[in-house]
Amino acid sequence: MRKVLRKVLYIVLILSISLALLVTAIENNAYNKSYYLEQFERNNTVGVTGKSLTQLDIIADSLIDYLKGRGKDELLTPHFNEKEVLHMRDVQDLFDLARLLKYASMVIAILILIYIAIRINKETLGKVLFFGLFANHILVLIIGFLMASDFTKYWTIFHHIFFTNNLWLLDPKTDIMIQMLPEQFFSGMVFNIVVSFFVFLSIIQLVGIYYMKRGRRNEERKKGNLSGK
Repeated sequence: MRKVLRKVLYIVLILSISLALLVTAIENNAYNKSYYLEQFERNNTVGVTGKSLTQLDIIADSLIDYLKGRGKDELLTPHFNEKEVLHMRDVQDLFDLARLLKYASMVIAILILIYIAIRINKETLGKVLFFGLFANHILVLIIGFLMASDFTKYWTIFHHIFFTNNLWLLDPKTDIMIQMLPEQFFSGMVFNIVVSFFVFLSIIQLVGIYYMKRGRRNEERKKGNLSGK
């Protein structure tokens, strides 16, 4: 029974760490002002929207603050029409939920990490971190392959899954939001999120290797002391 409970604990730990890292990767890229400005220049957003780079800079700040939950519709109404603002409400709700899940996952992960380090051993902790997180690398490869093969298809599926209305179906001829943030903007961001997630996972796995080696050294010292006696 104890072994089963420990396995459940390990699974919860890996899921919690994975979720926290994924949300962190999404936030870091969604809030990256430099990426917005880079894409505005690359996609000729000034020419497409008729807005100056200074105006686009202000709108980007408003979008980022909105996603961070630092304001409500008043941040967006000066720049976007009603349909666009309503869609962004749905997006903000998703970001709010993601933030809540991230913090909850971090608390759960920290508590389990402390428990394993104290009550079990550091070598086991290292093994769980290193080997347990490998499932995410498979997920990263699958997502990367799908997005590279047909981004439009899977980006549409994503919207059908996470949105219960059609407010996300904007018109490039009339809606400035889709003019500012075209598909190539999001394909680049998804790529950056995947890379960031991979890097975060790798860092935690390196920590796992450290604890595996440290745990083994401790065990070897204990055996050496016992044999010496």
